[in-house]
Amino acid sequence: MPRASDETRPAILQAAYKLFRRRGFFRVGMDEIADAAGVTKRTLYYHFDSKDALLTAVLASQHERAFADFQNYGIDLSGGADALIDKLFEGLVKWSSKPRWAGSGFTRLAIELADLSGHPARSIARQHKALMEQQLEMLLAGANVPSPKARARELFLLIEGAMVMILIHGDRSYCTAAADAAKRLVAKSDSSPPMS
Repeated sequence: MPRASDETRPAILQAAYKLFRRRGFFRVGMDEIADAAGVTKRTLYYHFDSKDALLTAVLASQHERAFADFQNYGIDLSGGADALIDKLFEGLVKWSSKPRWAGSGFTRLAIELADLSGHPARSIARQHKALMEQQLEMLLAGANVPSPKARARELFLLIEGAMVMILIHGDRSYCTAAADAAKRLVAKSDSSPPMS
Protein backbone atom coordinates (compact mmCIF):
# COMPACT_ATOMS: atom_id res chain seq x y z
CA MET A 1 0.00 0.00 0.00
CA PRO A 2 1.51 3.37 -0.97
CA ARG A 3 2.35 5.68 1.89
CA ALA A 4 0.33 8.88 2.14
CA SER A 5 2.34 11.97 1.21
CA ASP A 6 1.97 13.55 4.66
CA GLU A 7 3.54 10.43 6.22
CA THR A 8 6.49 10.24 3.83
CA ARG A 9 8.57 13.16 5.06
CA PRO A 10 8.41 12.17 8.77
CA ALA A 11 9.25 8.55 7.85
CA ILE A 12 12.32 9.72 5.93
CA LEU A 13 13.40 12.01 8.77
CA GLN A 14 13.06 9.23 11.35
CA ALA A 15 14.90 6.66 9.22
CA ALA A 16 17.69 9.13 8.45
CA TYR A 17 18.03 10.15 12.10
CA LYS A 18 18.41 6.54 13.22
CA LEU A 19 21.02 5.83 10.57
CA PHE A 20 22.97 9.08 11.05
CA ARG A 21 22.99 8.59 14.79
CA ARG A 22 24.02 4.96 14.65
CA ARG A 23 26.60 5.13 11.87
CA GLY A 24 27.42 8.79 11.24
CA PHE A 25 26.65 11.20 8.44
CA PHE A 26 29.45 10.25 6.06
CA ARG A 27 28.99 6.47 6.33
CA VAL A 28 25.31 6.49 5.39
CA GLY A 29 24.20 6.80 1.78
CA MET A 30 20.95 8.03 0.31
CA ASP A 31 20.13 4.55 -1.05
CA GLU A 32 20.31 3.16 2.48
CA ILE A 33 18.11 5.95 3.83
CA ALA A 34 15.52 5.39 1.10
CA ASP A 35 15.46 1.65 1.87
CA ALA A 36 15.12 2.26 5.62
CA ALA A 37 12.28 4.73 5.04
CA GLY A 38 10.51 2.41 2.59
CA VAL A 39 10.59 4.93 -0.25
CA THR A 40 12.26 5.14 -3.63
CA LYS A 41 15.38 7.22 -4.07
CA ARG A 42 13.38 9.47 -6.38
CA THR A 43 10.84 10.09 -3.60
CA LEU A 44 13.66 10.81 -1.18
CA TYR A 45 15.13 13.42 -3.51
CA TYR A 46 11.68 14.89 -4.09
CA HIS A 47 11.53 15.74 -0.38
CA PHE A 48 15.23 16.56 0.16
CA ASP A 49 17.46 17.73 -2.66
CA SER A 50 20.69 16.58 -0.96
CA LYS A 51 22.01 14.60 1.95
CA ASP A 52 23.12 17.88 3.55
CA ALA A 53 19.56 19.25 3.32
CA LEU A 54 18.25 16.00 4.80
CA LEU A 55 20.67 16.17 7.75
CA THR A 56 19.70 19.79 8.38
CA ALA A 57 16.00 18.85 8.40
CA VAL A 58 16.70 15.84 10.65
CA LEU A 59 18.42 18.00 13.26
CA ALA A 60 15.75 20.71 13.07
CA SER A 61 13.09 18.04 13.67
CA GLN A 62 15.04 16.45 16.52
CA HIS A 63 15.63 19.84 18.10
CA GLU A 64 11.88 20.47 18.33
CA ARG A 65 11.36 17.03 19.82
CA ALA A 66 14.25 17.18 22.32
CA PHE A 67 13.34 20.69 23.44
CA ALA A 68 9.69 19.70 23.99
CA ASP A 69 10.81 16.61 25.93
CA PHE A 70 13.09 18.70 28.13
CA GLN A 71 10.34 21.22 28.86
CA ASN A 72 8.01 18.35 29.85
CA TYR A 73 10.69 16.60 31.89
CA GLY A 74 8.84 17.28 35.13
CA ILE A 75 11.61 18.98 37.08
CA ASP A 76 10.35 20.06 40.50
CA LEU A 77 12.34 23.01 41.83
CA SER A 78 11.00 22.69 45.37
CA GLY A 79 13.96 20.47 46.28
CA GLY A 80 16.44 23.18 45.37
CA ALA A 81 19.55 22.99 43.24
CA ASP A 82 20.77 19.62 44.56
CA ALA A 83 17.48 17.93 43.66
CA LEU A 84 17.59 19.54 40.21
CA ILE A 85 21.14 18.29 39.64
CA ASP A 86 20.20 14.78 40.83
CA LYS A 87 17.23 14.71 38.47
CA LEU A 88 19.33 15.78 35.48
CA PHE A 89 22.07 13.22 36.04
CA GLU A 90 19.64 10.44 36.98
CA GLY A 91 17.98 11.16 33.64
CA LEU A 92 21.34 10.83 31.90
CA VAL A 93 21.98 7.48 33.63
CA LYS A 94 18.57 6.22 32.52
CA TRP A 95 19.00 7.53 28.97
CA SER A 96 22.52 6.10 28.62
CA SER A 97 21.28 2.69 29.82
CA LYS A 98 19.16 2.23 26.70
CA PRO A 99 20.36 -0.40 24.24
CA ARG A 100 22.57 1.00 21.48
CA TRP A 101 22.76 4.39 23.20
CA ALA A 102 25.12 6.64 21.25
CA GLY A 103 25.09 9.89 23.20
CA SER A 104 23.74 13.15 21.91
CA GLY A 105 23.10 13.06 18.18
CA PHE A 106 23.68 16.81 18.02
CA THR A 107 27.10 16.49 19.64
CA ARG A 108 28.14 13.50 17.55
CA LEU A 109 27.12 15.07 14.25
CA ALA A 110 28.64 18.46 15.09
CA ILE A 111 31.93 16.72 15.84
CA GLU A 112 31.72 14.70 12.64
CA LEU A 113 31.18 17.92 10.67
CA ALA A 114 33.87 19.84 12.60
CA ASP A 115 35.81 20.75 9.48
CA LEU A 116 32.68 22.06 7.74
CA SER A 117 32.09 25.18 9.82
CA GLY A 118 29.49 26.60 7.43
CA HIS A 119 27.35 23.45 7.29
CA PRO A 120 23.75 24.36 8.19
CA ALA A 121 23.45 21.26 10.42
CA ARG A 122 26.24 22.63 12.61
CA SER A 123 24.30 25.86 12.97
CA ILE A 124 21.22 23.93 14.13
CA ALA A 125 23.32 21.90 16.58
CA ARG A 126 24.81 25.13 17.96
CA GLN A 127 21.34 26.70 18.34
CA HIS A 128 20.03 23.55 20.02
CA LYS A 129 22.83 23.42 22.56
CA ALA A 130 22.54 27.16 23.28
CA LEU A 131 18.80 26.84 23.87
CA MET A 132 19.29 23.87 26.18
CA GLU A 133 21.87 25.86 28.14
CA GLN A 134 19.38 28.74 28.43
CA GLN A 135 16.79 26.31 29.77
CA LEU A 136 19.27 25.16 32.42
CA GLU A 137 19.89 28.78 33.31
CA MET A 138 16.15 29.35 33.82
CA LEU A 139 15.88 26.22 35.98
CA LEU A 140 18.83 27.27 38.11
CA ALA A 141 17.37 30.77 38.48
CA GLY A 142 14.09 29.14 39.53
CA ALA A 143 16.01 27.18 42.16
CA ASN A 144 17.53 30.48 43.39
CA VAL A 145 21.07 29.56 42.41
CA PRO A 146 23.32 32.64 42.34
CA SER A 147 24.86 33.50 38.95
CA PRO A 148 22.57 31.08 37.09
CA LYS A 149 24.08 31.90 33.68
CA ALA A 150 27.61 30.96 34.77
CA ARG A 151 26.41 27.89 36.68
CA ALA A 152 24.33 26.75 33.67
CA ARG A 153 27.41 26.88 31.45
CA GLU A 154 29.41 24.85 33.99
CA LEU A 155 26.60 22.35 34.47
CA PHE A 156 26.19 21.98 30.71
CA LEU A 157 29.91 21.24 30.39
CA LEU A 158 29.59 18.58 33.07
CA ILE A 159 26.60 16.98 31.34
CA GLU A 160 28.32 16.94 27.94
CA GLY A 161 31.55 15.67 29.49
CA ALA A 162 29.73 12.88 31.33
CA MET A 163 28.06 11.82 28.06
CA VAL A 164 31.40 11.65 26.27
CA MET A 165 33.07 9.70 29.08
CA ILE A 166 30.16 7.23 29.22
CA LEU A 167 30.57 6.70 25.47
CA ILE A 168 34.31 6.15 25.82
CA HIS A 169 34.33 3.97 28.94
CA GLY A 170 30.78 2.63 29.16
CA ASP A 171 30.87 3.66 32.82
CA ARG A 172 27.79 5.51 34.10
CA SER A 173 29.53 6.44 37.34
CA TYR A 174 30.77 9.50 35.46
CA CYS A 175 27.26 10.84 36.09
CA THR A 176 27.79 10.56 39.84
CA ALA A 177 31.16 12.32 39.61
CA ALA A 178 29.68 15.07 37.42
CA ALA A 179 26.67 15.52 39.72
CA ASP A 180 28.96 15.78 42.75
CA ALA A 181 31.09 18.39 40.95
CA ALA A 182 27.95 20.33 40.00
CA LYS A 183 26.75 20.35 43.60
CA ARG A 184 30.14 21.66 44.76
CA LEU A 185 29.99 24.44 42.16
CA VAL A 186 26.52 25.45 43.31
CA ALA A 187 27.48 25.27 47.00
CA LYS A 188 30.56 27.39 46.31
CA SER A 189 28.48 29.99 44.51
CA ASP A 190 26.03 30.04 47.46
CA SER A 191 28.84 30.76 49.92
CA SER A 192 30.71 33.29 47.78
CA PRO A 193 30.74 36.79 49.20
CA PRO A 194 28.64 39.25 47.21
CA MET A 195 30.58 41.16 44.58
CA SER A 196 30.79 44.89 45.16
